[in-house]
Amino acid sequence: MTIPQSLDGLRVLVTRPADQAGSLCRLIIEAGGEALRLPTLEIRDPDPRDAVRLVAVIEALEDYDLAVFISVNAVTRGMPFIQARRAWPATVKLATVGAASARALARYGLAVDLVPANQFNSEALLALEELQDMRGKHVVIFRGNGGRDVLRDILIKRGAEVEYVEVYRRVCPVTDPGDIAHYWQPGAVDLITVTSNESLQNLYNMAGPQGRPLLREMQLVVIGQRQAALAAELGFGHEPLVAANAGDEAILDALLDYASGGIDKL
Repeated sequence: MTIPQSLDGLRVLVTRPADQAGSLCRLIIEAGGEALRLPTLEIRDPDPRDAVRLVAVIEALEDYDLAVFISVNAVTRGMPFIQARRAWPATVKLATVGAASARALARYGLAVDLVPANQFNSEALLALEELQDMRGKHVVIFRGNGGRDVLRDILIKRGAEVEYVEVYRRVCPVTDPGDIAHYWQPGAVDLITVTSNESLQNLYNMAGPQGRPLLREMQLVVIGQRQAALAAELGFGHEPLVAANAGDEAILDALLDYASGGIDKL
């Protein structure tokens, strides 16, 4: 698509994992901004015990009615492992929490049956009509370590048997706070994009005690009220801009709104 040159030199710090920041950075640059990268999550292979569990699930995929891929990472880490061992069973429906994960599955030749249309989170997926009555259904959720349990818990309440399989681990990058202190200096960065609570907490931790007071004065762009609430809890002084969803285009729209004066600038 053609992006209007309307970010007008704004410097945007992108905190997505290193191998997932390219698309958003490209959109920012095409819109006239400057994209700076500071990954606040590292994606690593699963714990060996989880890898053993993944093999067992792959061998019994036909036993499931529905498989949910919770994120792009779940797709890119899980599908090569699966496809190296077998073809995807036609009887197992596929669901994703967001459109990006659905596109990632398409690159592996799989069409997604269930994906929210607008909001990309567990609640939006659970709102779909097809997931209201889950009595007798067997569901597997491919995800990373930790995270919220709302999807599993509600599916169980609706009658499903639900299993988690962790196909990757999220860890906070090891960074010397002094090496990134320049980002928090006045005028160095105009906005910071954050796409999960874990990313925001890691960003706060990475800044270190000396950097946090300056970091808390910066403008955040988040993807939902959960991140906005955490920002308030951590003491950020400015109300975050909330993008419509976690997609790169929605984040860009929030940045463009800020740049055009739709949001009061600092």
